Order: sequence, then C-alpha cells, then structure tokens
Amino acid sequence: MNSLHRPHGSLRDSVDPIVLTPDDAGWTYTGLRVLHLGAGETRVVHTDEFEAFVLPLAGSCTVRVDGLEFELTGRDTVFSRITDFAYVPRDAAVEISTAHGIEVALPMARCTRRLTPKYGPAERVPVEVRGAGPATRQVANFGVPGVWDHADKLSACELLTPDGNWSSYPPHKHDSASEHEVVNEEIYYFRIAGPDGIRPSRSGFGLHRTYTADGAIDADVTVRDGDVFLVPRGYHGPCVAAPGYPMYYLNVLAGPGPERSLAFCDDPAHAWVRARWDEQTPDPRCPMTSHEGRVE
Repeated sequence: MNSLHRPHGSLRDSVDPIVLTPDDAGWTYTGLRVLHLGAGETRVVHTDEFEAFVLPLAGSCTVRVDGLEFELTGRDTVFSRITDFAYVPRDAAVEISTAHGIEVALPMARCTRRLTPKYGPAERVPVEVRGAGPATRQVANFGVPGVWDHADKLSACELLTPDGNWSSYPPHKHDSASEHEVVNEEIYYFRIAGPDGIRPSRSGFGLHRTYTADGAIDADVTVRDGDVFLVPRGYHGPCVAAPGYPMYYLNVLAGPGPERSLAFCDDPAHAWVRARWDEQTPDPRCPMTSHEGRVE
C-alpha cells in the first residue's frame, strides 16, 4: 500500500471510521476524524491541542461547547446540499448529539491560539465554479482564508466534481515559502457517489495523482468512497471522477506560516491549461448544489 494513500478502513479505530492525527500522517499540523453516531447517541470529543470544524456529512446534530449550543441542520449526503457547520477551539470538550444519527467530519489542525466557538450558516458559504470544459468543478469555500477568518491554523473546503470531469487541475503545489507560495500539509478525504449520483457507494471510483519534480513521490492511485490521500509535498492533481460516478472531496490544510494562506504554484509544464479556461465554456452541471439543495 502506498503510505500516502489510506484506503477505506485503514484509519479505523474501535469506534470511528477515520482517526488521523498529524503524528499518524508523519507531519506536524493537519488531521481528520470522521465519527458515526447512531440515533439518540451523544459523544464528547476532547480537542486537546487541535482546533476543528464540525462538518455534517450525512444527518444533523447539536453541538455544545464552552456553554454554547449550535443546531446543525446538516444534509442527507455530501452530494445533496451545502451544509452548515461549527468551529470549535483547542482545549475544549465538544458534545455532539443526534436524534436520528449522523456521519460527521472533524477536519482539524494543531494550533497555539484558543479562539471562541462559532457557528457557520450554510447560506453564507460561497460556492465557486472553477475551471472550464472537462476541468469544471464546484468549490464550497466554507473554511478558507478571506471567507472564514475565525481560525488559527486550520483551512478547509469541499469540492464536487461531475462524473467524467477533472479537478485539482492543473497540478499545483504548496511546499515551500516564497513570494507566490506557502507551506501547507493537505488531506484529501474522498466520497464517491453511486449510480444515483447522490448516495455514496463503494462501487464507484476515481483517480488521484501526486508527484514531485525529483521523482521521490510518484503516485497514481485509484480512490474509492471513504479513502484518504495525504499530500506532504509535491504537485497534486488531477483528481478524476470516473464516468457515472461524481466525486466529492474534503480538503484540510494547515502549515507553519504566521498567517493562514492557500497560496500555491502550478506545475510549469501544465500551467498553460489554466490560461485556456477563458476560451472554454464551463460545464453546465456546475454548480451541483447550494445551501437550498441540488441544482438541477
């Protein structure tokens, strides 16, 4: 198994489907947990040295932290709508409870500043259509700098790629500090829709590529629903959704810089592709969702 590719089930502990700390990843800042809570269940999560988002993937929940309470309406699946979310600080006991059951992601980052908890409404999440032609995709910028500035280190966004399209393209990197680039560790958490285009299914698949100029990393992998890929350095992209199987991924980023930033550099060999987007028509299937539901 490629050590950067963590297939579904490989990060499971005795309770939850994904428990990934920075130490597990072999880096410093970025982590991810995915929790499953049954109907009527309550769980207390101790954030310790990590800040996190509480991001419903399927279902709704109530979040209680520092004497505050947030009702997260959530969604049926990641392919059905943009969700509301909550930010929770480090050194907190976070209580998550659900009436009907929930699958919830906790993208997280090791940090030093302790901020206050905060609610993020779905209707304020900017939905961007990025790219053109077969490289058209949707980006839900719920937790990125300039949109969500209430975080110390953590950045996160969600991408939806129509079946047959390419995203995270042209390949790009963010592994050195320069005028145009910052250092960020990045997690890709994939969900793949089944034949109905809405319900995640292990029957579908996609492709992902990460590589470095020196050849030390050269990974071309098949990704299925629930897989994780770690990007410690190097160019990453494309992510390709196989025909018939729309692709979702959650990007989680954090790094050592004094300010949160997503600045990156394209692979010079493929940077020309971005310049051609002005000459192409965006795929009319994007945007695929909004805070109100699916866009038909």
